[in-house]
Amino acid sequence: MILSIESSCDDSAIAITEISSCRLLFHKKISQELEHSVYGGVVPELAARLHAEALPKILAECEPYFKDLKAVAVTSSPGLAVTLIEGVTMAKAIAVALNIPLIGVNHLVGHTYSLFIEKPAQFPLTVLLVSGGHTQVMEVKSLTDIQTVAKSMDDSFGESFDKVAKMMGLGYPGGPLIQELAKDGDRKKHNFTIPLQGKQSSVLAFSYSGLKNAVRLAVEKEEKENYEDIAASFEHIATAHLIHKLKKYFQIVTPKTFAIVGGASANLYLRSQIEDLLKPYSAALLLSELKYCSDNAAMIGRVAVEMYNKEMFSSLKDLDISPKSSL
Repeated sequence: MILSIESSCDDSAIAITEISSCRLLFHKKISQELEHSVYGGVVPELAARLHAEALPKILAECEPYFKDLKAVAVTSSPGLAVTLIEGVTMAKAIAVALNIPLIGVNHLVGHTYSLFIEKPAQFPLTVLLVSGGHTQVMEVKSLTDIQTVAKSMDDSFGESFDKVAKMMGLGYPGGPLIQELAKDGDRKKHNFTIPLQGKQSSVLAFSYSGLKNAVRLAVEKEEKENYEDIAASFEHIATAHLIHKLKKYFQIVTPKTFAIVGGASANLYLRSQIEDLLKPYSAALLLSELKYCSDNAAMIGRVAVEMYNKEMFSSLKDLDISPKSSL
């Protein structure tokens, strides 16, 4: 079995995965959403302190599995430096104490493998990763052959939802709150502009800073009872931006199997719009289970099984955090 640890942001999670079958034997996550909601976003130092409290409590529940562990895996990149170090330090201690190999996992690869928790991996894939820290399109041919073909030039899709929710005083995390508020709103009420059109329409990249500022101006002008329309219009345009750029990309590469991963992939409006986009291509759509969309240790364990089988181990000396690492 492999024990995996996730602490890249504000979720403390540990999983136990059986190597031979990829079966998830144990998974527990302690969310910090309540503690950070009063600040409208993640406070790194607070997150690190909460990880230091939560991870040992979860680890204590895993003790019955210790005798069967063949490796310990941990998210080492990307993420918040002060939170990544909590997980990496614990993983190194476990590796020394049990004399087992150490596996450092890229968090973004983990999100891709969230599609395959307790399932065989299926490649090649075109993957849209949408989360609080990243918005990018990747061509994934295998564990070690991943090419990023487009990414955000500023704010991410998920981050823009968090920031708009904060503008409206809704709390954190913003994605579910905006989605709920938008359900009864008019998506056409506010004519926000789809980013990177016009002269830059051919640019294969994403940008949410301009849309975020347009929403801020609308929030300042409107009464709270009209926030539903702002939320709906924002969700519509934020998604339309993704669809617009994917259409551009599909003129170059015809999708065969397409996947959406990351915390923001749980957005139901996004899922429905992607489904409509793929229909003319008869492309298959892969989605993670909703419980595995956000950060979790099960996806890290699933990657670790592949890395273990390929003997992709890290030494205690060389494994370090890489907060800004990408693919």
